[in-house]
Amino acid sequence: MNMFVRAVLIAGGTLFVALGFIGIFVPGLPTTPFLLLAAWCYARSSERFHRWLLNNRWFGEYIKNYQEGRGMRLRDKVVALLMMWTTMGWTIVYILPVWWGKLLLLAVAVGVTIHLLRIRTFRSAPLDREAERARLSKVLDFDRK
Repeated sequence: MNMFVRAVLIAGGTLFVALGFIGIFVPGLPTTPFLLLAAWCYARSSERFHRWLLNNRWFGEYIKNYQEGRGMRLRDKVVALLMMWTTMGWTIVYILPVWWGKLLLLAVAVGVTIHLLRIRTFRSAPLDREAERARLSKVLDFDRK
């Protein structure tokens, strides 16, 4: 692969990861499409970055489940919807002064809600739940010796 194309794909993937991360907190800025674009860019340019993204503790499992068609965990859907409606609601009620802006944000929120609810809900296997509990208890133990 041409080094210039590779550099552009790596830069694009990095930009998409940053935009996806910002999208967690900014209403109207999507997270999933940017992370999927980042995975696509990294898969075509850098095995190291692609592996990093898929093994990332915040995004990795989410991206793998989405790409493999397993869907989203119920907890992820609930958190995404709560965060989105909280920020959108706050913006609609307190920030935007014009009625058409409020209506536009409301339409975006309804559209994203419909999209998220139509995505298959992924339920982890009992063994995965046990592994997750063990991992969390290890993390929350705070090295008590």
